[in-house]
Formats: sequence, C-alpha cells, structure tokens
Amino acid sequence: MKTVKNLTRYFVFALVLTMLLGAFSIGIGAAEEAEALATVTEAAAAADNSAGMKALAAAVAVGLAAAAGAIGMGMAIAKSVEGISRQPEAEGKIRTSLMLGLVFVETAIIYALIIAVLIIFVL
Repeated sequence: MKTVKNLTRYFVFALVLTMLLGAFSIGIGAAEEAEALATVTEAAAAADNSAGMKALAAAVAVGLAAAAGAIGMGMAIAKSVEGISRQPEAEGKIRTSLMLGLVFVETAIIYALIIAVLIIFVL
C-alpha cells in the first residue's frame, strides 16, 4: 500500500513539474521573441511586449490549472485504490465514480486551455 502511495506521489510530482516547466518555457520563449522583435520600431515594441505578456498570462493559466488538476487526479486515484483495497467487492462502483470525477477535473483543465487560447488570439 505504501508503495502505491509513493508511486502516486512521484507520478503526480513529475506530472506537475513537467506541466509547469512546459508552461513557463512557452512564456519565456514568447518573451524572448518579443524582445528580438522590439528593435524594429518603438510602436512595434509596444505591440510585441503586449503579445509576450499575453503569452505569459496564458502559460501561467494553463500551468496552474494543469498542476492543480494533476494534484487532484493523483489524490482521487490514491483514494480509489485505497477504497478498492479495503472493499474489493465495490470495485465497479468505485471505478465508475473515479472515472466520472476524473472527467470533471480534466474538463476544468480544458476550459483553462480554451481561456488561454482566447487570451492569446482575442485580447
């Protein structure tokens, strides 16, 4: 049981770390691109800086949503495995509830991605 808990924690930690690094690398790359284009004109520099900040805001939004979702999913999976180990006869009901809960958490992450796309292309 402890091994499953430790593996779940390591998996969630690795997933969160990967999501955060990916999100911040997107924002940093956009900021560097904005700095490279800033030498063209002063008006273009203001627009590029705005685009870089939009990309950074979108990256932070998706990164935080993914991190929170990954933590929540890891906790839900850990509790469902614990529940199944305590009551093996209720495995079907526990698994069904787990899958439904994971779908709702993933939906929230997808909404954050949609908001990030709107920040980049609409605002």
